[in-house]
Amino acid sequence: MSADTPHRIALLRHAKADWPDVSDHDRPLAERGRKDAPAVGLKLAETGITFDLALCSTAVRTRETWKLAVQELPARPRTVYEDRLYEASPGELIALLNETPDEVADVVLIGHNPAMHALADTLSGRAEGDTLTRMTRTGFPTAALAVVSFTGSWKSLEPGVGTLLDYWTPKEH
Repeated sequence: MSADTPHRIALLRHAKADWPDVSDHDRPLAERGRKDAPAVGLKLAETGITFDLALCSTAVRTRETWKLAVQELPARPRTVYEDRLYEASPGELIALLNETPDEVADVVLIGHNPAMHALADTLSGRAEGDTLTRMTRTGFPTAALAVVSFTGSWKSLEPGVGTLLDYWTPKEH
């Protein structure tokens, strides 16, 4: 893959979680989350992007979100459950993405806020249409999805190099 090949990163915040008496890491999806996760999977499919790799937090709510969302995709990407996604900062997420092999074109990252919103903001030096305005206005609610593209190697991913291509929330649809 050449250095000028565009890469796309889909940043997916887990769907709505329940609050039972368990550790934060072990919180499952709420009923609304179980409905929103397939909807965001459909939105991922509508992007037309064939993801090569999914990096998913090990938290129960992110794994459950991905399990429901991935069923809506035409092709299932290789999935890696990554401890470092839980409670990660945007800088830590960029460092994790910098480790991606260059033969991987497109990645979906399933994680948590505030990191998903902050990463979408941090990477996006530009935005298409009203995507940035909508993301700023609505924040990054559960099951929100942002798609960012950038050109270059994964090692060159850094703040401001991307373009926010798409932003979606279940409440908008």
